[in-house]
Amino acid sequence: MAIQGGIPVSHEVAFPHGCYVVGEFSQVLDFEASTKDRPVPARDKVTGELMWAVPVMDGDPSLKAAAKSLNVKIVSPVEPVIPAAPPEMAGLPFVPVEFEGLAVTPYVNPQNRLAYSFKARGMRAVSVAGAKAARHGRGAAGDAG
Repeated sequence: MAIQGGIPVSHEVAFPHGCYVVGEFSQVLDFEASTKDRPVPARDKVTGELMWAVPVMDGDPSLKAAAKSLNVKIVSPVEPVIPAAPPEMAGLPFVPVEFEGLAVTPYVNPQNRLAYSFKARGMRAVSVAGAKAARHGRGAAGDAG
């Protein structure tokens, strides 16, 4: 098979209504190698770099509340930094972001339902104008698409 690992997808396709960080980064653990007394950090199978998870909320208004919240893993040798919120959103508990180098891996969850795992190479801040455009199905510049 030609696809190895996750399926590359643009941020705009994965999160057409925007995506918001709602918590802090945590290191992903290798559950097979870790023990109760000795946690072992997970490493990306392709690059060998550490993996970090950040909780986000999908801005899609059609999703049920339970489906809006997910973790996105970021591959990085050091803990990534959450970008600063735009000035007009300062003090709010979430930050609009875009993921770079995003890939999605479909899987069947324990409830026998299709689910998706997201992994990215990085993330960057999104302006409030870009976040509003995403909510309305347009790119940050307001183009259709």
